[in-house]
Amino acid sequence: MKYLPTNKNTSLARNVRGFTLIEVLIALVIMSVGMLGIAGLYVHSMQAGRTSVLRHNAVTLAGDIADRIRANPRAGPAYALAGGDNNCVAGGIDCTPGEMAANDIFLWDLQAATSLPNGAVNIVFNNGVVPPTYQITVTWTEPGEVLNYSFTIPVLGI
Repeated sequence: MKYLPTNKNTSLARNVRGFTLIEVLIALVIMSVGMLGIAGLYVHSMQAGRTSVLRHNAVTLAGDIADRIRANPRAGPAYALAGGDNNCVAGGIDCTPGEMAANDIFLWDLQAATSLPNGAVNIVFNNGVVPPTYQITVTWTEPGEVLNYSFTIPVLGI
């Protein structure tokens, strides 16, 4: 094994000094730009997740509305009127189709208000077509826009 003379080791040590302050600062700038990009993606994914949850709530509510209308087909245009808490479901009261429709509307408005920001339900009954149809629209707000989910269902057995 050969040993280097002392004077060569000291000159070699002077040439290798490590990172300079400028190199460290450039590395920090590059890392911070990357971290800002990751933070932006995180915020965007959080917003998309919130939008997804709200749309899911709207579709679920609209499906519940359609199912209840199909279960009470004799109510007809009563679903396009105002709702009221008739205690038809939990109270053990034998309600008419119109009273059940008013109770359903009351419950939907309550669900829309609790599960959607500024949530509202609108139902339009069209008796001018065969079979009659209901236009169901669920509306809610998100930052910067008003969104709605709307569809039409035919009702048989009226």
